[in-house]
Amino acid sequence: MIIVSAGHVDHGKTALIHALTGTDTTHLPEEKKRGMTIDLGYAYLPLANGNVLGFIDVPGHERFLSNMLAGLGGVDYAMLVIAADEGIKPQTDEHLILLKLLDFKQIILVITKADKVTEAQVVQLQQTLFQRYPFLAQSSDKSAVFVTSTLSGQGITELRDYLATLVDSQQSEQPFRYAIDRVFHIKGAGKVVTGTAFAGQVVLDDTLFLSTNLKQALRVKNIHAQNQAAQQGQAGQRLAINLGAAEQHKIERGDWLFSHHQAYSSDRITLLLDPIQTLKASQPIHLYHAAAHTVGKLTLLQQNVAASGEKVLAEVVLQEPLFLLFGDKLILRSGDNKQTLAGAKVLEINSPARYKRSEMRLAYLWQLANSQNSQQRLALYLQQGCVDKSAVCWLEQLTDPQFSQLQQQLDFERVRQYLFDQDYRQQQQQRLLQAVQLYHQQHTDQLGISKARLQRMACLKQPIELIYHLIEALLDAGLLAQTRGWIHLPDHKIEFTSDEQQLWQQVKPIFSADKQALWVRDLGKMLAVDEQQMRNFLYKAGKLGYLTAIIKDRFFLSETVVAYASQIKQHIQQHGAISVNELRDQLQFGRKMTVQLIEYFDKCGFLRRKGDVHLLRDGDIFEA
Repeated sequence: MIIVSAGHVDHGKTALIHALTGTDTTHLPEEKKRGMTIDLGYAYLPLANGNVLGFIDVPGHERFLSNMLAGLGGVDYAMLVIAADEGIKPQTDEHLILLKLLDFKQIILVITKADKVTEAQVVQLQQTLFQRYPFLAQSSDKSAVFVTSTLSGQGITELRDYLATLVDSQQSEQPFRYAIDRVFHIKGAGKVVTGTAFAGQVVLDDTLFLSTNLKQALRVKNIHAQNQAAQQGQAGQRLAINLGAAEQHKIERGDWLFSHHQAYSSDRITLLLDPIQTLKASQPIHLYHAAAHTVGKLTLLQQNVAASGEKVLAEVVLQEPLFLLFGDKLILRSGDNKQTLAGAKVLEINSPARYKRSEMRLAYLWQLANSQNSQQRLALYLQQGCVDKSAVCWLEQLTDPQFSQLQQQLDFERVRQYLFDQDYRQQQQQRLLQAVQLYHQQHTDQLGISKARLQRMACLKQPIELIYHLIEALLDAGLLAQTRGWIHLPDHKIEFTSDEQQLWQQVKPIFSADKQALWVRDLGKMLAVDEQQMRNFLYKAGKLGYLTAIIKDRFFLSETVVAYASQIKQHIQQHGAISVNELRDQLQFGRKMTVQLIEYFDKCGFLRRKGDVHLLRDGDIFEA
């Protein structure tokens, strides 16, 4: 477990940690020379129960604010250090505001240098603190007060004993998530990173993934947890990790290590803000998250001005993407980085760029803000439509067993990586049925529509694989029918009259004998039938699916087209694509007819052209 020590410069934070642990956290030569903490300092206190407390001594000078904020991520407890002889100073205010905005589980007030003042002055300082910061006095669970002196030893033992009773509530059951704040090289060992474990566990020989290169796994060669060699590290601990095969990777402060490669960064996020300054409708900001710092543009979603203390919804577009989860805590500062503006909680990553202020969407965001657990939020996500499993598991940091449990509780469906509820299924299938009905009304001469075209007509912005699954479900249920690959309504039928049936008995053998495309006028002459009468008949045969018009007035027998489609499909499966010349050589056609045939396949959605070749688009169209 880690405890942050914050407070004004020269108020005795470093001396206090030294008294508690015996470690001097001023590790940089410049810090020792100047007598102030510039970077984060660390010290550790072994406890009788075998656990180890870690202390982060954050810098107290305003110039070093970004280093100070790097120590506040993934930590539940903080000590606010105030010198009895100087009292509340500018960085006392600054740090306490930050601690409040980051919603620490407990803020422990430590008054130092008590040997320099009277007891009455100490009592007066406590009263002033609680008057100025009422939230500190509202709950005895939220804060505790210790009066100390590192010279006399006053209060040090009591404070150490109290810290040993604190309960670690970090999420060790989640996937491993680790924020890097230092990177260095050790001769003979290689690259080492240090930082805070936000969640999960890591053990020796585990593979981890760097946020800047999620495709390559890195092996954990050695671990130091809370400054001791260890076989494993876990959430809430300060860890040093020696990474194998990491020399070729550029690793920087602000990067992350994850136990899995499915991590999502975002440069457009939705936040719930807790302002401490008046916010404008739109303004530039600096944003801090763990050890990362970037800039962006803040936009309020419901009002033009937000007052201090008013919870508001906002969107931030970031200059650099960050790896954020639901509920992650952020600090927002002004465009010149001189004032803290607000604390924030992440509600949404990869937020939509359009329709972000609709009444329905704002209501959804407030429901997210008020949600209590992953089950409630997943139900809300599903109400918005189909969602990606890996994205949900990232946002909520779910393991596979946790995801399976939620699926049982919420009873939603999963097709490949797509998750959806019954309402979504009914809505999309209704759109598909309506689209087929409309197609029949508008194209009375066609037997049906291809699966690919139906998806584009009815559900263009939905995942193709999922919509194909729903089409198959409609076919299995008998709500749609399929004839030679064409999708149509079950009652959509076209029939020959008795005279037309007799004419078909004459026409079909001619097509079967030649395996060629025939013109309307040639068949009319051949059978002594009026050209217009023959045209009407052949197009009706086309509606029935017996013939296929590849261009106006030129027909193939449909079963011949199916056979040619099968040849093309086999060729593409072997070679990846097919060209006009390759098809001409296979079919022994003239180039003109070959072009007409392959362009028909493009038009109906069986193929799609890419440069000089044609690729398979929907291989199911001409299945028997």
